[in-house]
Amino acid sequence: MQLDPIDELAVQQSELASLIKRNVPAEGMHDTQIEGLALACTTAPSLPMPTLYRPCLCIIAQGRKEVRLGAEQYFYDPLNYLVASVTLPVTGQVIEATPESPYLSLKLDIDPAMISSLLADAGPIGLPDPGPNRALFVDRLDPAMLDAVIRLLRLLDTPRDAAMLAPLAQREIFYRLLRSPQGQRLRELVMADSQSHRIARAIEWINQHYDKPLRIEELAREVNLSASTLHHRFKAVTALSPLQYQKQLRLQEARRLMFSECLEAASASFRVGYESPSQFSREYSRLFGAPPLRDMLRLRNAG
Repeated sequence: MQLDPIDELAVQQSELASLIKRNVPAEGMHDTQIEGLALACTTAPSLPMPTLYRPCLCIIAQGRKEVRLGAEQYFYDPLNYLVASVTLPVTGQVIEATPESPYLSLKLDIDPAMISSLLADAGPIGLPDPGPNRALFVDRLDPAMLDAVIRLLRLLDTPRDAAMLAPLAQREIFYRLLRSPQGQRLRELVMADSQSHRIARAIEWINQHYDKPLRIEELAREVNLSASTLHHRFKAVTALSPLQYQKQLRLQEARRLMFSECLEAASASFRVGYESPSQFSREYSRLFGAPPLRDMLRLRNAG
């Protein structure tokens, strides 16, 4: 007997949760032997944590999460997946998790080469792009996509098969993403002549040079856009201006250096490109809600 789509989704989510739980050795985010696939588990809500989302698909099997991009909030759960189609500085927070029902999720990196190959093989997929769209979006999960995701995770139990079969499952997942209502956002990013693709190039340029002074005219020439078009399109895609984007990269990297490598605030600020420690402290407090020293104490006490 064929299951109702809602019942089918519930069965699939139960299997997905079991697969994730079985393959995470401890709390936190863990890479797997399948390239580009990471699994996460946590048994309690988390503090807001800055991170850099590279192009990826995020699916939750249990729990709920909030992701912030600039002033915007995105919530997703077992019924809705999240996609970042370009590299974005975001703040993520698990908002629903308990020891009895832990937060369980997966992150699958999006391979632009595979997206290009799919478009070359399948021809036009999805709707024409009406203009620049946010590079972060939430959409409804359907049983067909979830079935492909589950088949990918099952390969963790048979590593000998994964090298051959994992790319096939990933290809199907990306195909279904392209066929989704938001699929045009991915399609535009790999089309060399599109303005979205040029914005993606600008984003990667800033990521490679975030610790250097940013000159908009130079960046505009690099991606073959006018300065005004670059600014307008960049903000439409990322919710941030190029300078705001660079500032977020700098502050998040400085926070990582202080937390992970125990650098002092002044050293971290110089490392990421700040010339004034007082300006760094002001902007840090504005983004994270506390000056660097107090923020580090809060993070370490939370751990």
